[in-house]
Amino acid sequence: MSPAEPHSYPSPARRMLITVPAMIASIMVAVDITIANVALPHMSASLSASQEQVLWVLTSYLVAGAIATPLSGWLAGRFGRKMVMVTSVFGFTVASALCGMANDLPTIIFARFLQGACGASLVPLSQAILLDINPPEEHAKAMVIFALGSMAGPIIGPTVGGYLTDALSWRWVFFINVPFGIISFFGMLAFLPSSTTHRARFDMFGFVTISIALAALQLVLDRGEHLDWFDSNEIRVTALIAAIAFWLTLVHMFTAKNTFIRPELFADRNFAIGAIFSIAIGVVAFATLPMIVVMTQSLLGYSAFHTGMVGLPRALGTLVAMLIVTRLVAILDTRVLLVVGLVITALSMLMYSHIDLYVDERTLLIAGFVQGFGGGLMFVPLSIIVFSTLSPTMRNEGAAMYALTRNVGNAVGISVLNYQLTHYVAGSRAQLVQGVRPDNPTLQWARPDLDFGSTEALAALNAEIGRQASMVGDVSMYHLVFVIAMALVPLVLFMRTGNKAGDAGPGPATLHVGE
Repeated sequence: MSPAEPHSYPSPARRMLITVPAMIASIMVAVDITIANVALPHMSASLSASQEQVLWVLTSYLVAGAIATPLSGWLAGRFGRKMVMVTSVFGFTVASALCGMANDLPTIIFARFLQGACGASLVPLSQAILLDINPPEEHAKAMVIFALGSMAGPIIGPTVGGYLTDALSWRWVFFINVPFGIISFFGMLAFLPSSTTHRARFDMFGFVTISIALAALQLVLDRGEHLDWFDSNEIRVTALIAAIAFWLTLVHMFTAKNTFIRPELFADRNFAIGAIFSIAIGVVAFATLPMIVVMTQSLLGYSAFHTGMVGLPRALGTLVAMLIVTRLVAILDTRVLLVVGLVITALSMLMYSHIDLYVDERTLLIAGFVQGFGGGLMFVPLSIIVFSTLSPTMRNEGAAMYALTRNVGNAVGISVLNYQLTHYVAGSRAQLVQGVRPDNPTLQWARPDLDFGSTEALAALNAEIGRQASMVGDVSMYHLVFVIAMALVPLVLFMRTGNKAGDAGPGPATLHVGE
């Protein structure tokens, strides 16, 4: 069936039957990025593992995802999306069950690695499927559906994980995937259309080099904070391996033929700039979320449930923005929407940068809503711009690389902001400690009864200094993210004119809808 024919798209009812199982799979993967975080202390006790050892439960999932994500494009082209999606969701579901049944640390680390490897293709291929089964005028709505799952998953993950851990057991953090995985598996098996396949040579050297580079980078980012970064020999060696592997990947990509990562992807200006934006959005929109949660709990004294409730307006803001943006993309240049989203996100960071230890809940609710609204305005227009000029024949690889850049941006953002936060806190603490002396009139006025000979009094003062320094560090970091977001605005000008929804992009890749 020719892509130019109107019948190349499934009927609306069939599109819904395809979308539901694909999005269930995508949301499961997105939620599992963060759902296990709150259960780590319980796993540590149950599996008799130290705090550092149990972190491999998170690291193994992320490393496997980093390796397998770029592979998903080649697999979909070689074996077809349906085969890859059905196999992946089956493997992800089985791995989730194995995680829940694990009784020792090596077993759960292996199961999490398998879970991450199987889940890596589900997110990018779900996006490619939604683009292909919908006509161009429906791409905005399709990307809203996809974005809701991709953005809401990491936000609700800790809340769902905390509830399941407290109400049932940490094992249900993984068992919860099983019924949804079964529904997704049979839904894909029944309704997912087959796609054309082609026998492409597998570039083993390119795959090995990019896999080593991404795995090493993820290890550096995930373990650097716990090992004091480059003061650790492990981090220095791993970073060197990542740098060499990345260099070999680039040289090979631009000098060999039929490489694992297709350089034609980055010859498309919108895709290349969009990939940079995707990394930056990982920093601006996603990397700040865990830090806001930590600040709310550790400095403001909110419970885990209360923190989750305070975060709900962020999800609501994202939902409202996406409902609005589906109408706006039909009448406005998508670059305008992207700039507005960036500015609103920057404004939310500016709002966070003006809070203190005595901030009221209303301020946090408003700032969270604004942050979610800005993120919602950015995600859909960026997806439309990135894929509007990309050939349908490269959508599998494009979706995989686009997902990879967002994941890398998220990981790099969290590590860089954590590193910068540590320096901000240390600098603030050093300044505050300088004023703790008996002849300081400000200290005498604030603490007239302070006894410098009392260990308890000095300990209490030290704790308060730590709280104040941590808050100064947090607000300084929010201001840094505000600057980064505003600095991205001029980059939008280098993109081609954003297509409106009805004009966006070429037709779909060939689908065999009736199969």
